[in-house]
Amino acid sequence: MAGEGNFIWYELMTTDTAAAATFYGAVVGWTSDKAGNTTAGGMDYTLFKIPGFEMGTAGMMALTPEMRAGGAQPAWIGYVFVKDVDAKTQEVKARGGAVHMGPTDIPGIGRFSVIADPHGAILYLFKPNMPDGPMPEMPKPGLSGTVGWNELYAGNLDEAFDFYSGLFGWTKSMAVPMGDMGVYQVFANEGRDLGGMMRKFDQMPVPFWNYYITVDAIDAAVERVKAHGGSITNGPHPVPGDAWIVQGMDPQGAMFALTAGKR
Repeated sequence: MAGEGNFIWYELMTTDTAAAATFYGAVVGWTSDKAGNTTAGGMDYTLFKIPGFEMGTAGMMALTPEMRAGGAQPAWIGYVFVKDVDAKTQEVKARGGAVHMGPTDIPGIGRFSVIADPHGAILYLFKPNMPDGPMPEMPKPGLSGTVGWNELYAGNLDEAFDFYSGLFGWTKSMAVPMGDMGVYQVFANEGRDLGGMMRKFDQMPVPFWNYYITVDAIDAAVERVKAHGGSITNGPHPVPGDAWIVQGMDPQGAMFALTAGKR
């Protein structure tokens, strides 16, 4: 398993799991597999899988009426691996972040907590229960259907980087000047670039994390998004590393992003 501070899971919270499974299956190529009542609250959970791999690459669950009444909206959420969920959750508070849900066990799966950085962007901390015996083969980063980039639209870039670097040990990699938009700061862990951070746009109501799913080619994926009820909100754009990106909204209102090595 990758070391502490790496993103190890992604989860879609949505209002219509069947429709979302159809959308992402068409756009990304995922298959979906009902995993049963495997959440802390015993709610049904769906695994998104890449054909040919037993292990899921992401998950999905429905927003409950109680969640929606509390203001929860469809969204993707990232899980970061930590060695001690309880200790790291306490550290979040000490560093000025917030704890939305304290350390909680998911029987047979692992232990997690829901935290936010000092400006409100939400992440999950997670330590899985490792099964006995050999692990099934995992899809390699960069394969179509994997999440290839983690991006923070920060309330304050310098303060956000200090928070996450202190919490997870992330280090600065390439910094890309973007004129009036400030700097796009790439961050790394264990010598590998994980994503980037930038100051959020003024029209964005709150800071948040966004995740880029790798697809075969951007233009073809854009057409699949449109054909299946989604919308493109930004792009396509070329980015450093000979890649293309788009950002969009799925039919239930969750923001997502796609990346590919060719247009």
